[in-house]
Amino acid sequence: MTFLIVIMLALFALSVPIAFALGIAALPFFLERRLPLIAIPQVIFDSMDSFVLLAVPLYVLAGRLMMTGGVARRLVEFAVSLVGFLRGGLAAATVLTSMLFATISGSSAATAAAIGSTLIPEMERKKYPRPFAAAVVASSGELGVIIPPSVPMVIYAVITGVSITDLFIAGILPGIMIGLSLILTIVVVSSIRNYGEREPFQLKPYVANIGVATKRAALSLVMPFIILGGIYGGVFTPTEAAVVAVAYALFLGCIVYREIPLKALPRIFAESAFTSSIVMIIVGFAFVFAYALALMQAPQQVAAAIRGVSSDPMVFLLLVNLFLFVVGMFMETFAAIIILAPVLAPVAQQLGIDPVHFGLIMIVNLAIGMVTPPVGVNLFVACGIANITMEQLMRPLLVFLAVLIINMFIITYVPWLSLALIR
Repeated sequence: MTFLIVIMLALFALSVPIAFALGIAALPFFLERRLPLIAIPQVIFDSMDSFVLLAVPLYVLAGRLMMTGGVARRLVEFAVSLVGFLRGGLAAATVLTSMLFATISGSSAATAAAIGSTLIPEMERKKYPRPFAAAVVASSGELGVIIPPSVPMVIYAVITGVSITDLFIAGILPGIMIGLSLILTIVVVSSIRNYGEREPFQLKPYVANIGVATKRAALSLVMPFIILGGIYGGVFTPTEAAVVAVAYALFLGCIVYREIPLKALPRIFAESAFTSSIVMIIVGFAFVFAYALALMQAPQQVAAAIRGVSSDPMVFLLLVNLFLFVVGMFMETFAAIIILAPVLAPVAQQLGIDPVHFGLIMIVNLAIGMVTPPVGVNLFVACGIANITMEQLMRPLLVFLAVLIINMFIITYVPWLSLALIR
C-alpha cells in the first residue's frame, strides 16, 4: 500500500495529470498480482456504469446554463438588495449569492466562476482591494459543494452507500452557518479597514429595492425549492432532480429571460461535456486505485493503525480532520473521496459515528482544500478573474481560511447541525 501511495505522490509532484497518475500508480499492483490488464478498463467501466453518477454531468450542464442564462446576475441583484447597506455589503452579497447559486450548481468552481466574473470587477469599482475581492469569491465558492445539490456528495454516496437525499439535507444547516460566518467576517474586516462604499440606510428605498429585485429573480429563486423539495418530498431522485434542473435552466435561459440564443446551445453543451469528461476520467481511474487498495486490505490496515493510536471517536475525528486538510491541499476532491471514503468510512462506523455526519465531515474538509494552495481550484478561478498572483491573494485569504477551519471543527463535534433535519 505504501509503495502505491509513494508512486502516486511522486507522479503528482512531476505534474502528471491526476487521472493518469492514479492509473499508473495502481499498475504495479496488477502486475505483481499477475492480474490481467483488461481488468483496468473493466473496473473503470463498471464504476461509471451507474445511474446515480449520471447526476454529475447533468449538474455541470445546469450550472453552466445558469451562468449564461441570466440567473446568476439576477441572484446577485437580489443578494445586493438584501445586504448591500452593510459595511462591506457588496462583498457580503457575494457570499449570499454564492449560497443561492450553490442550491443550483452543485459545483464549487462553477459557483466561484459565475459569481466572481460578475462581482470581482464590481467590488473593485466600489473600492475593494482586488486581492480581498478574490479571497471573498474563492472562500464563498466552496459553498457550492456543501449546500445541496453537490456533485462530491453524489460521488461519496455512490462509494459508501449512504443515502444521497440524507447527505444533501445534512449540508443545509452547515452551509448556512458557514455562509453567515463569512458574511460576519466580511462586515468586521470591512469596518476595520474601511473597505467599500456605504450608502445611508433608508427603509422605504430598501424595501422597494428588495421588492424589485425579488420580482426579477423570483423564477430563479423558485428553482432550489423545486430541486430540494422534490428530492426531500420523494417526488424524484437526486439524479432525476438534475434532469429537472437542466430543463428548468433551459426554460429560464431560452424562453423566459431569452439570454441564451439557440445557436449558443451547442457550445454550452460541448463545454459541459468537456468539463464532465475531465471529472469522470478522474473518477474512473480513482476507482482503479481504490480497487487496488481494497484488495490489499488497506481499510483494515488503516483501521488497525488508528485503533493503535486511540479508539476514542473524538480523537479519530481530530486525526481525520488533520489528515483530510493536508490531503485536500494536494489531491483533487473526487479522487480523494473515491480513494479515502472506502478506507475511512468503515472505521468511523465501527466507532459509532453516524455515516451521514462523517460524509459531511469529509465533504467540508475537502471543500476547504479547494481554497488552499497549491492545487485549490477556487484560487485559480479567483486569481484568473481578478488578474492577480497567488501570493497577492494569500494574505487576505488567511482570515477566511481561519473561519472555515473553525466551522469545520464545529460541524465535526456538533453532529446535530448535520442530522437535525434528517432525524
